[in-house]
Amino acid sequence: MFWKFLDNIESYICRLLLSGFVILLFVQIVSREVFGHSFSWIEELSVYMFVWFVFFGASYAALKSAHNRVTFQFKFLPERYIKYIEAFADLFWIFFNVYFIWLAYDFVFNKMNKFWKSQTLGIEMKYVYMVLPIAFTLMTIRILQVNYKKLIKGEDISDPDQIDLDEIKAATEAERGK
Repeated sequence: MFWKFLDNIESYICRLLLSGFVILLFVQIVSREVFGHSFSWIEELSVYMFVWFVFFGASYAALKSAHNRVTFQFKFLPERYIKYIEAFADLFWIFFNVYFIWLAYDFVFNKMNKFWKSQTLGIEMKYVYMVLPIAFTLMTIRILQVNYKKLIKGEDISDPDQIDLDEIKAATEAERGK
């Protein structure tokens, strides 16, 4: 149970953040339209929640192998080589992530001034920017996890959008065959 929770941690975080900033923005709209008053902190907090949502969503997309890739060239290659070429390309992605994690960590914990605070909420900006090393570390772990499943375990991890496209294509072909 615990491992299943950890395996979907980005999904749970994204759900929480999405529902949180949607509710906050709804409260802001109702407050403005009905009561003629707005809360300045809601907009700032919603933006920060949205930024965190985007970065954790990118990590979740890495888990589902759903990041955009250029795959046209794979049509000319034998099927058995494609997963190895993708894994080789993922090495560059991992190197970028590790370098970015190092830069983000250095920025947030060593170079960021303690007096940099958000304008309305007054919280230290390092808490906002902390998403960068956290999300990119999770994304790197997810890339390694997906490649382990593909290369070592032999699992077929397909992009969820590609599965939908294949179903549409099959349905269209079946329609034409009638």
